[in-house]
Amino acid sequence: MPPRRCVVQDCNRVSDYELGISMHTSPANGIIRLKWKRFVRQHRKDFNPKGSFGICSQHFTDDCFTRAVHVKGTKRWIKTGSIPTIWKYYTLTSDSLSELNHLWAQKDRILIKGGIVVNDDDMIEADVFIESGLIKEVGKNLVVPGGARVIDAQKKLVMPGGIDSHTHMQLPFMGTVAIDDFYSGTRAALAGGTTMIIDFVIPKKGESLLEAYETWRNWADEKVCCDYAFHVAVTWWNDEVGDEMETLVRDKGINSFKTFMAYKDVMMLSDEEIYHCYSKCKDIGAIAQVHAENGSLIAENAKKLIALGITGPEGHELCRTEEVETEACVRAITIANQVNCPLYIVHVMSKSSAQAICDARRRGCVVVGEPIAASLGTDGTTYWNKCWRHAAAHVMGPPLRPDPTTPGYLMDLLANGDLQLTGTDNCTFNADQKALGKNDFRKIPNGVNGVEDRMSVIWEKGVASGKMDPCRFVAVTSTTAAKIFNIYPRKGRIAVGSDADVIVWDPEATRVISAKTHHQAVDFNIFEGMECHGVTEVTICQGKVVYERGELNVVRGSGRFIPTPPYASYMYDQIIKRDETRKLVKVEREPYNGPVVNTGSSELPPVVSPSQRKQKFQEQKKSE
Repeated sequence: MPPRRCVVQDCNRVSDYELGISMHTSPANGIIRLKWKRFVRQHRKDFNPKGSFGICSQHFTDDCFTRAVHVKGTKRWIKTGSIPTIWKYYTLTSDSLSELNHLWAQKDRILIKGGIVVNDDDMIEADVFIESGLIKEVGKNLVVPGGARVIDAQKKLVMPGGIDSHTHMQLPFMGTVAIDDFYSGTRAALAGGTTMIIDFVIPKKGESLLEAYETWRNWADEKVCCDYAFHVAVTWWNDEVGDEMETLVRDKGINSFKTFMAYKDVMMLSDEEIYHCYSKCKDIGAIAQVHAENGSLIAENAKKLIALGITGPEGHELCRTEEVETEACVRAITIANQVNCPLYIVHVMSKSSAQAICDARRRGCVVVGEPIAASLGTDGTTYWNKCWRHAAAHVMGPPLRPDPTTPGYLMDLLANGDLQLTGTDNCTFNADQKALGKNDFRKIPNGVNGVEDRMSVIWEKGVASGKMDPCRFVAVTSTTAAKIFNIYPRKGRIAVGSDADVIVWDPEATRVISAKTHHQAVDFNIFEGMECHGVTEVTICQGKVVYERGELNVVRGSGRFIPTPPYASYMYDQIIKRDETRKLVKVEREPYNGPVVNTGSSELPPVVSPSQRKQKFQEQKKSE
């Protein structure tokens, strides 16, 4: 075999020097980073004897595959400088490459031994063997290749990594940008046991959906530490938007589109526009999503409160009460049902809106409801807290509800299947950002944390409280999301062939949530002081241990974009059957040949407004 060329590259933009894998355009064009000091010392004579830091890239002209190796040490990739730019070439022998491949394969093997494997439909005692980023075997007393790392999971649960179906990392919103970006946000997610997020592309009114999608991809690809996908928001409507939706589904891996009934003059659509958007979703096999609040009522209520001198965070809840959420929820369900389009209602925050979803499902509507960690873990009494900062930190839309029984009620519905899955609506802003609304609650950036704490909060409020079992926990935190967005069983299951996104969960361990110890960038935590039973002990993402007993080992930009195909069976099986069996049929009948009343002039009398009528009366009075 001819010798390969090895490349040394200066790369100051890389800031995290841990294990990881970054796949950019295809499996054949990837960059793999791993620690391998011995190899570098053996084949790189100009290295520091202590094995300082460097990168080797192995180039295969036949399949365009790139393998890179680095070693921890300095804060820079090493730069040899024999060429004025950034490259210098070395020769690797076939023996060296064979040794590299062998060591890499060993590094890539993990055996999780002695745990209880939990899926949404069963729990079994089994070992799990992982290799090359996939689950290779599940069973007892597995015989696996040598060199595998063994993780002891005795008395622990082995579950699919969480899928957070609703996040907003580094979202530009209300005059600022969410403080948790795609790096800090996904890093925190992994610490909490979530191995995939589904974020939102939100174009401005008039902005191309495709251009916004590319902008968000550029933001995410260089930062994400876990796998991710996108929903795309539709904030304006014409035929061009419909065409771009079709392109996004066909070519860009998008299968869900979100509409807003709130945020008047910013993102809100009219009922007619929503009707056309949902019709398009149905035509292309996409899922319609909705932020359900009556934006017109919110705007008028807010004006009234400001006039009364109510400018603090309590005004946020008072102008968008439970009724405002529920009305929009019912209206969205009605519109979707009229066009036979599946509907996903994000951040269900109130009892009555949750009940509206339950009622619609019992009538046969294809609709799912997503309560979030915030609505399941806390309530809106905080808006009346005397500390403005504390109250403002909880401002989100729709707001948390002041009825303290709401979280328990929503958890009951989630546990018994009336609500289907959980997200977080993670969109975080620090105190100085929230302070944009210090004199007007309408200007407080809406958003709270949750991506790191969702799994523990739901275990505490659901499983530890006796409302749901571990199988249901897996369903609402991972599996149902994977099914809805058509990435199951690649995600959301511990099974042979599934992605090796796995957590080892200690159901007996406890932790106390606090902003002082969380991994997010935000300076406040809405679950501050909550003691949670159930803690992530190990997180494995893409077959790599990225979190273990409090220590993170992530690589910036290592996450992959996961396309979500259209026509998810979980949402579309019923829809397709209804199209087949409920076709509209014209009634064939004899034409009517009888008399038709003569209505006289076809011109309608002019409409006179009360003010015009009053003005006319005053003019007549003056003429007298």
